[in-house]
Amino acid sequence: MKLGFIGLGKMGGRMSEKLLNEGHVIVGLDLSEGAREALKAKFPDSKKLRLADSLRDLISDLPAPRVVYLMLPAGDPTEKTLEQLANALEADDIVIDGGNSKFDDTDRHAKKFAGKNIRFLGIGISGGIISAYQGYPLMVGGDRSAYEHINPVLESLAKPNGGHEYFGPGGAGHFVKMVHNGIEYPFMQALGEGFGVMDNSPYGLDLLKVAKLYQKGTLVSGFMLDRVVEALEDDTVSQVEGVIGSASGEAVWTVDEAKKNNLPAESIEQSIDFRKRSINDPWVQKSFAARMVGALRIKFGGHPVKKKTD
Repeated sequence: MKLGFIGLGKMGGRMSEKLLNEGHVIVGLDLSEGAREALKAKFPDSKKLRLADSLRDLISDLPAPRVVYLMLPAGDPTEKTLEQLANALEADDIVIDGGNSKFDDTDRHAKKFAGKNIRFLGIGISGGIISAYQGYPLMVGGDRSAYEHINPVLESLAKPNGGHEYFGPGGAGHFVKMVHNGIEYPFMQALGEGFGVMDNSPYGLDLLKVAKLYQKGTLVSGFMLDRVVEALEDDTVSQVEGVIGSASGEAVWTVDEAKKNNLPAESIEQSIDFRKRSINDPWVQKSFAARMVGALRIKFGGHPVKKKTD
């Protein structure tokens, strides 16, 4: 397919690269010259990549029905770009918000675009850095016909081990992604705390040997434990300070949604509190748990984490 792709940064650039390698045609747009040049350098002679000079330029180069995929930060960047697209696109065109927008904002966007007969999708994406070659898991909500129309794009992004599912109208996909990120927090916290207890044991345990054994069919094996192994192998844990930073919106939104519906989300809330305390609390900062969580954030997502040399 030929589609417009707005946002060629850390995630959007890797997704565009994967789509180009799968044979799709990309008309890319990004305000950052560095992001544009980085993608162009990987496909210097490709006729399947064109970098647009403006939103109008991007739209004019797409066949009807146009498909425009946004990978922008939630909030103002997404809101402003969607407003421009709502005024520039035509009936039956497709707009995809692939950022971490809040589900009720996505509900609002879906209604607005439906009023203009423009099809809208909100797609939550997970998997971190390795998804660029392992395949992205894509959580889709919005217009069902739009989901079916862009199936070739989703299939390419999901190859070889990812997947995609349609969950319902409006913000359903972003809701599923929100809860995923909420679950992620206490999972990382438990790994950090557990390995911290072993690090302090009287037995001089080799944590890397423990982690590699845990990989072999235990109940805690899987994606995040694999990142623990990586963090122990290259000693990332000892290289970072225990300043994790405040929680992202999605985990907080998950707790808010639980409280609104009188549901328990205590482990998620406690892991959020731990991250907040890591900013100023020396006891948290010096803990193995905080350093492990910071190391995991680097390993799975390439997130900026304060290192001891910073």
